[in-house]
Amino acid sequence: MSNHTVYQASTMVALLSGLYDGAITFDKLQQYGDFGIGTFHQLDGEMIAFDGDYYHLYPNGTARKVELQESTPFSTVTFFEPEQTFELNGTFTRQQLEQILNDRISSPNIFHAIRIEGTFREVNTRTVTHQSKPYKPFVEVTKSQSSFHFERTNGVIAGFWTPAFAQGIGVAGYHLHFINEQRNGGGHVLDFVVEKCKISICSSEQFNLLLPGDESYLKADLHTPDLEQAIMTAEGAGVGV
Repeated sequence: MSNHTVYQASTMVALLSGLYDGAITFDKLQQYGDFGIGTFHQLDGEMIAFDGDYYHLYPNGTARKVELQESTPFSTVTFFEPEQTFELNGTFTRQQLEQILNDRISSPNIFHAIRIEGTFREVNTRTVTHQSKPYKPFVEVTKSQSSFHFERTNGVIAGFWTPAFAQGIGVAGYHLHFINEQRNGGGHVLDFVVEKCKISICSSEQFNLLLPGDESYLKADLHTPDLEQAIMTAEGAGVGV
């Protein structure tokens, strides 16, 4: 197993606490990975990256390539070199496909980058909306999220498996983002049905965490009562960033 380092800017607990200011610019973040997911300064949409291209998925449903001077309060990236690649033919729900992945990943106790490229019968996504100070807690923000439904489309899903012990640092389990083949729409994956796809997995035993150094982070109360429930509430039916 090769050790592709997973690099993360800030934590899910910080995001739950309403710390939405950018911690690192994308021109610096891309030095740590060509593949990943995240969000933007002031929660202005979702990020997906693969093949070295970073995309900004906006709350209005549009998408374009990231401007490198933009910044992120929370993102996870890696240099993606697949250690496993396999194809599926047939109709699979998200739950069914995740069970296949569970049987394929080498261990649930390390990090795995997941890429799913193919034909989707449908994909349901959401995108967080731009916030202004004073920031609301993240669970409040997700109540006004924008939702989108894609039908009969090709596209790419990118994301990570995060081990259970890292809950709060990230989102334990599968955390996935989608962009369509036209690269003009997508978002955080709530659910999907795939009809044909190629899946690649890149595993990592190394994790590098960048914590913000600004005053708002250093003075924040990051104690989150009932963390599991808070993340489940923020996630909803798969809602995340």
